[in-house]
Amino acid sequence: MSVETIYTSAACNRTPDSLDWGPDGLIYFAANNAIAVFDPKYHGSVKIVRTLIGHKARVNTVRVVRDGSECHGGINLLSGSDDGTCILWNTEQDGGASGGAVRFILKGHTKGVTAVDALFDTATNNLIVATGSVDSSIKLWQATAESTFECTQTIDLRSGLTFAMKLFCLPRSNAVMLAYTTDTDVVKLCVQQKRTEADEATFEPVEQLKGHCDWVRGLDCIQLPDSEDWLLASSSQDTFIRLWRISPRASLQKQKEFKEILLEEDITLEERTFTVRAADGAEYHYALSLESVLQGHEGWVYGVHFCMRDSKLHLLSSSIDKSLTVWTPSESGVWVECVRVGEVGGSSLGFYGGKFSPDGSSIIGHGFQGSFHLWREDAEQPSLWKPGTILGGHFGGVRDLAWDPAGGMYVVTLSADQTTRIHAPWSRPECEETWHELGRPQVHGYDMQCLTLLSRYRLASAAEEKIIRIFQAPSNFVQNFRALCGVATDPEGDAVVESNPMGASVPSLGLSNKAVFEVETPETDSRHIKDMYPEHYFSPIALESPPAEETLMQNTLWPEIQKLYGHGNELYAIASSPDGALIASGCRATSTDQAQILLWDTASWRVVQQLTAHQLTVTQLAFAPNGQHLLSVSRDRTFSVFRRVSSAFELVMRSDKTKGVHTRIIWCCDWSHDSERFATGSRDGKVVAWKAANEESNGAAVAPFEQAGVLELKNESITAVAFGRRKLSDGRYLVAVGLESGVIKLYALGQWDLLLNISEE
Repeated sequence: MSVETIYTSAACNRTPDSLDWGPDGLIYFAANNAIAVFDPKYHGSVKIVRTLIGHKARVNTVRVVRDGSECHGGINLLSGSDDGTCILWNTEQDGGASGGAVRFILKGHTKGVTAVDALFDTATNNLIVATGSVDSSIKLWQATAESTFECTQTIDLRSGLTFAMKLFCLPRSNAVMLAYTTDTDVVKLCVQQKRTEADEATFEPVEQLKGHCDWVRGLDCIQLPDSEDWLLASSSQDTFIRLWRISPRASLQKQKEFKEILLEEDITLEERTFTVRAADGAEYHYALSLESVLQGHEGWVYGVHFCMRDSKLHLLSSSIDKSLTVWTPSESGVWVECVRVGEVGGSSLGFYGGKFSPDGSSIIGHGFQGSFHLWREDAEQPSLWKPGTILGGHFGGVRDLAWDPAGGMYVVTLSADQTTRIHAPWSRPECEETWHELGRPQVHGYDMQCLTLLSRYRLASAAEEKIIRIFQAPSNFVQNFRALCGVATDPEGDAVVESNPMGASVPSLGLSNKAVFEVETPETDSRHIKDMYPEHYFSPIALESPPAEETLMQNTLWPEIQKLYGHGNELYAIASSPDGALIASGCRATSTDQAQILLWDTASWRVVQQLTAHQLTVTQLAFAPNGQHLLSVSRDRTFSVFRRVSSAFELVMRSDKTKGVHTRIIWCCDWSHDSERFATGSRDGKVVAWKAANEESNGAAVAPFEQAGVLELKNESITAVAFGRRKLSDGRYLVAVGLESGVIKLYALGQWDLLLNISEE
């Protein structure tokens, strides 16, 4: 048996400099503890083609290594993580559980690594790696052998935090310069040089660049065309970008002072000099001057990125003012803004970073909510930049998901990032089908906990609050969903389009999605004053490609049609019957009364029954596919089975928490597709299958279900279990078992034969 990944959904980590665009055309970004690799030109669409596993905590920064493929087995990617390590990757090798893509793991920092950079030193044919950490130090690393990297120097920052670093070679001397910024308004410059011939080369401070008035967050540099000069860009929380020129000089004698007359005052551009001693003892002199100050952003500028395109220099800046700006020098040498793109409206908090594509014809930015934003320059109109198709995902833990009950056309997921999202395939003639996020029914103010689908276009969800909220798809979403997914026969959708509102909006300071039946013009606007905020208001749109982040946030909400009140504590588990007529729900509980399961009638939205069986929180609920049984599992180490009798459910089986097979919390459960078997999974590492038993044996009543097999995985915690929707070719049931470690195991139920391990990649 083999398994192929057809879709990976992930958001970029909410840290600056956690994305880079490599010369191979692939984009590498930090996704929780992993690095995701996505192809922005995958068969005319986009797709995550690979994930790199190696870190044990959140990845903070990702940096592509240029010109490093020839050394140390090929290193073309760096990453720094909260686990205190920096990993050097060869992405051309296979990854996976074996960690084949991991070339070196640099260990030395005592806290998280927040900034990394590398430079291939042609003079020594060695790769120099710099890492900055929350432990207030910068470490320099070099290979001491083909199989080892060692720290050659530690720069103590005392109490400083490293925000950005850049390594580059100075002209003439080929000395390596390190520019770095900390939680100050100064850019510090160090040069690798020897004090005496017997000493090892170390990085020594030579100069500081002062001018910003708040923390400097971003650095980038580029050598000017047809020149020996380097241009260093620094971006700051003071909203300014400063460009610094580093020029070689024949001597320490100052060049002429540049003066301008402005408002009858002399303005002198200061030029400072420093000297570098090369390995051969020769001295080289350099001058520093302020080239330009770029003003245009209204918020903190987190990142800058240089690009040379059509023999002209371009600089991209990313800011929390929700904009990405491209700057370029005019014919007179004055830097001017030539392109500004970004978000319009919405409730996001701007950009954490942005990068040019290798050819400079595309721009990608990543935002505070982990979202991606891609623009491509129009080939026929060079000054026009159009949004491109992009991928996305949750930036918090995914806590629940459900498949479309009307045929599995889409899957809806729910996360601690306070959103629910719909993922579906984009169907196009003569193109490979790719999956994308097509809708965001709910953007909430509480962390989401559980959900269930009553039908294809009706959703019930619960967050860390005491309310169950019911949502109905609007007509504009249904129209776009059917167009993008190629849905031809859809009776429920026809009814929605005819009778349901066009969309939904969220009032200011509100949690409920309000229906929008028509788009009101200013002349006929009758909204309440508190709802008149255009950035949060719905406007219908006909989609020809998967929606961008701004559209997802504003135009794909589902109206909330009902709230269900009944539980005394925060909701924890929810399930619906196959026909969508009943909802079962459970909340966090420390007593029998609180642990009651409520059954709701979806016609009247009233509680029709209260089921008592558990003493602690019910962790999962599941209706049998035939609708005749309801299964519940709990933190009290028991499971219960309820049978439908007439119009009500009654308890027919409950395990014993002291003598039962499970000895720890039971986290999960599921039914087989034919309702003949179910499985329960526990923290004790056991998955137990249960099958229907004879109702009577020798005249004595017995439990309706009996054990059909026990799978025990030592030192593991079972957190998810699911049956396949059909049997295997040999007639056995397919069971997927999810572990707390992130591994998924596929078994054939009978003797619990392991078919496949799905781990990491």
